Amino acid sequence: MSAAICSVGLTLGASIFAPADAQQLDLYVDTVTKQVYTAPGKNRVKMGTFQQVQKEPGQQTKKKNSGQPAPKDSSQQAQREPGPSFVHEPLPVKAKDEHWYDRIHMRGYTQIRTGSTVSGDNKEVVYWPDKSVGDNTNFLIRRARLIFYGDVTDNLYLYFQPDFASTPSGSTTGNFGQLRDAYADISFDDKKEFRVRLGQSKIPFSFENMQSSQNRLTLDRADGINTCCRDERDIGAFFYWAPAEIRERFRDLVANNLKGSGDYGVFAFGVYNGQGANRVELNNDMHMVARVTYPYQFSNGQIFEAGVEGLHGRFVTSNGPISIVTPNGPVNITPVMVAPAQGFVDERVAVHAVLYPQPFGLQAEWNWGRGPQLNAAQRLITDSSLNGGYVQATYKYDAGAWGIMFPFVKWQYYEGGQKFERNAPRNLVNDLEFGVEWQVTKAIELTAEYHMMNRTDVLNAPYNQFRADVVRVQVQWNY
Repeated sequence: MSAAICSVGLTLGASIFAPADAQQLDLYVDTVTKQVYTAPGKNRVKMGTFQQVQKEPGQQTKKKNSGQPAPKDSSQQAQREPGPSFVHEPLPVKAKDEHWYDRIHMRGYTQIRTGSTVSGDNKEVVYWPDKSVGDNTNFLIRRARLIFYGDVTDNLYLYFQPDFASTPSGSTTGNFGQLRDAYADISFDDKKEFRVRLGQSKIPFSFENMQSSQNRLTLDRADGINTCCRDERDIGAFFYWAPAEIRERFRDLVANNLKGSGDYGVFAFGVYNGQGANRVELNNDMHMVARVTYPYQFSNGQIFEAGVEGLHGRFVTSNGPISIVTPNGPVNITPVMVAPAQGFVDERVAVHAVLYPQPFGLQAEWNWGRGPQLNAAQRLITDSSLNGGYVQATYKYDAGAWGIMFPFVKWQYYEGGQKFERNAPRNLVNDLEFGVEWQVTKAIELTAEYHMMNRTDVLNAPYNQFRADVVRVQVQWNY
């Protein structure tokens, strides 16, 4: 410290007794040598600004007369040229060190549902996407999710989402905690236009699969598209690219309540296990997926998005005993799987088109492909063709103090195997839904729909077709 003080004296000697127009001085300390300088430079940190105070000649601080004789040299002191003094400006307080967890944010949502069959045979209604529909059902917590996310560094983004309303296959107890997403985005440029996603995340296939259930209008995704990827997720590595301005547009489509799908890039390519989220991998073959989509904005502000996607791999399905009717009566058999050791061919190509609701909206998807399927005689499981999709129309109505309403109508069709269910039964769907989503506030949403079902019971052999009209209601709160 004494060396630093000497340095101050040597460096500032001329400045201290400079003319009166030298009113203030910035001082810098060298972090290596601890010397003080009057100009910035390498390794120099600013100490502060010092203000010169110049007293008038002969000016003294007044003191009360104490009756004591003045010092002998008081007259000399009164005539001495006063030297300048400096007022130090304090250094700014150092900011608290930021840790990675200081950048993590949290949000979430919860959905509770109920359904009631108003026509058809209630005992035959078995709706695989929603267990609140059917016999002996009432209220159901459909989703209870917490989402943790944030940019922990300039090039690393983390996303973690568990769901606390899961029911494992075969369990009679619900509301288990189960992982939905756990991934990291590693970006390669400052604008984050190029990034790789590693972990368990959504497979970039279709539009509706990418769209969060928190934003989707209808209560469930269409079978024709969703049968490709149960839970829409798997463990893998995916590359995403999109220009910065298009990434901003993807975010705005969600933030502006236009029912966007989120930012999954203009171009996406990746590989993943193929057996589905939270499922054990059963072969050495990885699935491949690619997707191209673009949201084009017209001069009037309307946005139209169109895209194409495809996937390819091999899927290992399961088989089990079923009862079939023969001329000699019911017989229990186990279907034979006709497939290579690595599993059945599993491939699809799809197209999608979306006119965002400003205020009228239209959304459609269709896909074609091949996958495992139980044959008509229910004795063999082979790879077979499939096709299906949906068309949906909606209107965004701002009711002012009453909130925002989205009346909608949706038709869906699917003919193909249900590969995630035992024996991959053939599923024939021809459903019509219409209803309304009422956003009372940003935090509370109510959806009511009339669902006219014509579909296969894919959970129970002998996989009969049923028809039923069901009134379904969901309340969602966002936080």
